[in-house]
Amino acid sequence: MKNTIITILKKELKRFFSDKRMAFSTVLMPGIMIFVLYNFMGDAINNMVTVDDNYVYQIESTNMPGDIKTMMDSAGIASKITDIDAGSAEKAKEKISNDESGLDLYLVFPENFESDVATYDSTSGNKAPQVEVYYNSASTESQAVYGMFIEMMDSYEAAMTNKFDINADESVKYDLASENDAAASVFSSMLPMLLLMFVFSACMAVGPESISGEKERGTIATMLVTPAKRSHIALGKIMALSIIALLSGLSSTVGTMLSLPKIANVGESDIKTNVYGVSDYLLLAVVILAAVLLIVTLISIISAFAKSTKEANTYITPLMIVVMLVGLSGMFIDGTKTELYYYVIPIYNSVQAMTGIFSLDIMPSGMIVSVISNIIYTGIGVFVLTRMFNNEKIMFNK
Repeated sequence: MKNTIITILKKELKRFFSDKRMAFSTVLMPGIMIFVLYNFMGDAINNMVTVDDNYVYQIESTNMPGDIKTMMDSAGIASKITDIDAGSAEKAKEKISNDESGLDLYLVFPENFESDVATYDSTSGNKAPQVEVYYNSASTESQAVYGMFIEMMDSYEAAMTNKFDINADESVKYDLASENDAAASVFSSMLPMLLLMFVFSACMAVGPESISGEKERGTIATMLVTPAKRSHIALGKIMALSIIALLSGLSSTVGTMLSLPKIANVGESDIKTNVYGVSDYLLLAVVILAAVLLIVTLISIISAFAKSTKEANTYITPLMIVVMLVGLSGMFIDGTKTELYYYVIPIYNSVQAMTGIFSLDIMPSGMIVSVISNIIYTGIGVFVLTRMFNNEKIMFNK
């Protein structure tokens, strides 16, 4: 038994790796493409949501007090401020609305703003002095300077009537959320879906060719008339396809892990990605291996039923859609489920297990049930595939 399975395994691996073009496109290309694509996306997102450090904001104002200008300089708002009269207000608003005009902000202060603020009594029931701030939320620069100005004015207002401070000591860390929690929150929602997608794509790339492709060429008939047991042939093919799919999944995973910092640290965010240890990666490898065995088995069964590679790909498409939808469910999971029956559901149990790993909320019993159940399903699939190999009508129907 062992020799037969190893012989089939070697044959499949030799066939795959002897085709250097296929080996490169299936194993290495996914990781390279993901790395390039995600880095490009990260740069594009950064360009959309961040402002260059040397950018000078263009601001027009009416009745702006000198103290406010000084405060803006102290706040580090690099700006060119132009004073205009109230009669030019509509023209300034039009320029703000037109993103291509270059004007980022228009500020309108009451004529006696400083004295009105100093004499204002909040218990009088009268309206407080109002500062009007016009901006364009569709413009990255306008939105950015608006946020900085509002933050500055909020601090100014607090200073005018300050009775007590909240979290005023800058040397103390008041936010007790760890960097691990921030990273885990991001990755636990994204990576299970990505990994499932990469693994399934790899399985789909090699599975139909290995079985339905050989049926189409007639080479599987030669293999089936040998003394080798059909179950050994099925198991050898599944093991070979699993190894190839794992290599592709590994390549995709490495590409994802290398490029995620570019995606995670866009704009003002600063998410740390080195929060997982060796044990987390080993556990992830076990979960992925169990998932790969199941997916390869399902694709092999479909491929054995199909008459050609094209037909197999058509039949596999609905399964791919289901797997993708299940992978997407990880983005809507609020932590890991504690009920064990979730870890018995095929494919979904792998999403649960991976979500637990990436969210640093590992449920050991759930992990064990997930891996064991997928191995059991794989065993059932191998039995079904063996019965199909024993069925002459299925295997010789081209």
